[in-house]
Amino acid sequence: MSIESIVNVLLGIIWSPWLVVLCLLAGLYFSVRTRFIQLRALPDMLRLMFRHERSEAGVSPFQALSLSLSSRVGVGNIAGVAMAIAFGGPGAIFWMWIVAFLGASSAFIESTLAQIYKERDASGQYRGGPAYYIEKGLGQRWYAVLFALVTVLAGAMLAGTQSNAITSAVNEAWGIPVAGTTAVLLAVLAAVLYGGVRRIARVAEWVVPIMAVAYLLVAAVVMVINVDRVPEVLALVLRSAFGVDAAFGAMIGTAIQWGVRRGVLSNEAGMGSGAHPAAAAEVSHPVMQGLVQSFSVYIDTMVVCSATAFLILSTGLYNVYDPAVNGVPDEARLLLANLPGVEAGPRFVQHAVESALPGFGRSFVALAILPFAFTTILALYYMAETNVSYLCRDRPGRATVTGFQLLFLGATGYSAVNTATVAWALGDIGVGMMSWLNIIAILLLQKPALAALRDYEQQKRQQRDPLFRPQAIGVRNTRVWER
Repeated sequence: MSIESIVNVLLGIIWSPWLVVLCLLAGLYFSVRTRFIQLRALPDMLRLMFRHERSEAGVSPFQALSLSLSSRVGVGNIAGVAMAIAFGGPGAIFWMWIVAFLGASSAFIESTLAQIYKERDASGQYRGGPAYYIEKGLGQRWYAVLFALVTVLAGAMLAGTQSNAITSAVNEAWGIPVAGTTAVLLAVLAAVLYGGVRRIARVAEWVVPIMAVAYLLVAAVVMVINVDRVPEVLALVLRSAFGVDAAFGAMIGTAIQWGVRRGVLSNEAGMGSGAHPAAAAEVSHPVMQGLVQSFSVYIDTMVVCSATAFLILSTGLYNVYDPAVNGVPDEARLLLANLPGVEAGPRFVQHAVESALPGFGRSFVALAILPFAFTTILALYYMAETNVSYLCRDRPGRATVTGFQLLFLGATGYSAVNTATVAWALGDIGVGMMSWLNIIAILLLQKPALAALRDYEQQKRQQRDPLFRPQAIGVRNTRVWER
């Protein structure tokens, strides 16, 4: 059996329907337990997002949000949405919305926990995330080590897929050799990584909003040109989601599976990756950053992914494969063939933009992928480095960090000049394993997060600026917060 066959078998086991059910039910459960915090706290989310608290140990809430978004908003917002439509039909977009709405509550819980159990590393900067709250909250060191190892693997593999997308897009748009693009990418990446989390946060703070706004503006222009089709597209998404569309009626199960799978891969709610930058923020109460991180899920899926979906669907330039094909492109098994010979992925978006703005689509998508993928690499590095720091915290040293940086750069460069087929599958496996481990952990560890939420809301009702005192609500192992 080939390596690719083994990887596909593992992928099928890990991303079984049980994981889809777990993601949805966990999100629904946390929504009920928090009394739908993702809806009723929207004004607070917007206000807290622009607070400028920061210190020598932490970054501002907005910088932490930008760092989190730089992981969430990436190639998946272009290629991932196109793949969801190709293999799940237009109805997959509805289920991406559902997993985002429910997942926002999961993101709130995991990010609040990351803040509660964060700690300072040897350099004095905040570190935190699932490995930290699993050990300190559940008292299970082996579980925390397992999560950290899986996260380091997932971070390296996913970074490679992003670098591959950059080199491929640049080569496709402008004919620049892959080797040349890889060399420039690695040089710039090394310079940024050498500056540590603060430099990463500063880069993300500026690049993420600019790239998101530019992408949304072009998507809006295309939708305005096709404005008469927007109601039709929305109706198509809803019909396909519930299996009542004539063309895609038999795809309801596939639509749910692909919508949830691509939704989780895009917005990362529940998989624990967003908890790492959440822990780096300087706030007076953990719930504050939990709310900010919850809002980032909306930005990723409800805004950026939706823009891509409507851009593709409003132009009608996409293919939909028969579910029996199991993700293998085969023109003989197409349910809908509006782009014969064009494989699923960024090319759907390129053709959509090109149809509305001739001569612009190919270069625009390449320019969009470039910053999207680069900032995602930065966020994936921070996520992986945080877990390396966790694994090596008893013997910290610059040599350890430098060694990991070289390994990360090597993995990124290797995938940049090679095919990303197996790398994407390995990344999916890593993300799936992270989701299994993290969702189970936050279900077991929900009490401290819910207690912190009650404490925050009680202080707000008393018109006080919330200040976290863990001892007052019975939360232990929170040395950073103990006064």
